[in-house]
Amino acid sequence: MNLRQVFASVLLFGVAGLLLFMYLQAWIEEHHTESGKKLQQETINQDFTLQPLGMPRKAAWRRSAPVGLSNHGMAVSSSRPWRGRADPFAVVAAPSGSRLPEQQKTSESPLSWFRGVYLPPALHPLNKTFVKGGEWQDIDSTQEKRRAFLQDFCRKYNSRKKLQTHLVHLVSRIYVEDRHKVLYCEVPKAGCSNWKRVLMVLSGLAASANNISHDDVHYGKHLRKLDSYDLKGIYTRLNMYTKFIFVRDPMERLVSAFRDKFEHPNSYYHPVFGKAIIKKYRQNADEEALKTGSGLKFKEFIQYLLDSHRPIGMDIHWEQVSKLCYPCLINYDFIGKFETLEEDANYFLQLVGAPANLKFPKFKDRHSSDERTSTEVVRQYLKELSKEERQLTYDFYYLDYLMFNYTSPLV
Repeated sequence: MNLRQVFASVLLFGVAGLLLFMYLQAWIEEHHTESGKKLQQETINQDFTLQPLGMPRKAAWRRSAPVGLSNHGMAVSSSRPWRGRADPFAVVAAPSGSRLPEQQKTSESPLSWFRGVYLPPALHPLNKTFVKGGEWQDIDSTQEKRRAFLQDFCRKYNSRKKLQTHLVHLVSRIYVEDRHKVLYCEVPKAGCSNWKRVLMVLSGLAASANNISHDDVHYGKHLRKLDSYDLKGIYTRLNMYTKFIFVRDPMERLVSAFRDKFEHPNSYYHPVFGKAIIKKYRQNADEEALKTGSGLKFKEFIQYLLDSHRPIGMDIHWEQVSKLCYPCLINYDFIGKFETLEEDANYFLQLVGAPANLKFPKFKDRHSSDERTSTEVVRQYLKELSKEERQLTYDFYYLDYLMFNYTSPLV
């Protein structure tokens, strides 16, 4: 065999090997894709909900939705134009068969989606076994009105559709206290620090709420969140525990957050948020401001808040309550307000059978010498904004105003 024949043989062998490799690769990819689609379809067709022991999987949700969630199929609709404002459910829920917006698509397995949640939540009576005396009658009446108002709101702004909901995300702001069987959804700047102190006392971690420092409350990791449990643990607690939330006038909460984080030295919010906001919105910013992020102005903060292309993401201290606690997806048994914090809190402690000597703390957690963020204080800050900025800020918190029956500010 001469050299030319050897070369031709090698070339033909190489081409044959390349063709074989391409064929095998195409075959593997085709079968892998088909298997993945089949597995995904099988996964989607199942109900990944937890049910009481002994109940067949497919029958569980059809017989009874969790007490903590709902029994009525609901999704977003309105009797009047929504005018572009966010709906109460879109962040974690979408009608079955619809396509999620691009920013909501994730690479998570379908197993991570909790299916079979229905809206709005059923309204259940409060357990008043531990309430003694008649001094709570007015507070109890107010509480029932708040619960009914939220229920009506959630029903009004929904139509009959089944939703897909990411359960772990839904409960990520909820703290658990197992001894008294309570779940608390944390709303920053609405008494959350003192509520965490109370939960630590209820759980036996401290003898008195008055002796727990700010750092222990927020950085000690003494309390568990509901998303740290497995699905069975989450399901059981949503079913059996008393769920409560405390809210605040949205503008007051917003201004309070700004004053706390940006008008006092802060080793996190100044360099992380302050620097990014000043860099984008302040013209001719000096080197010191760009370096430290200190001296942020309220108007700059609002420009960041309203910007759909923020230079840095949102933060729980000014995130909408509708996106922190999902009040139309979780059936909160008790709705307290910062404006009536002390009486609401102490009534709730009676409801859950707390020790008689445990009262809600009255002290301000930080910056105790500062004037509290009142309606008048808010008015002064809003003067720094244009009329359009004030209106857009109100629109940003529109759902929170509606859900909890707060009076809209004069913008």
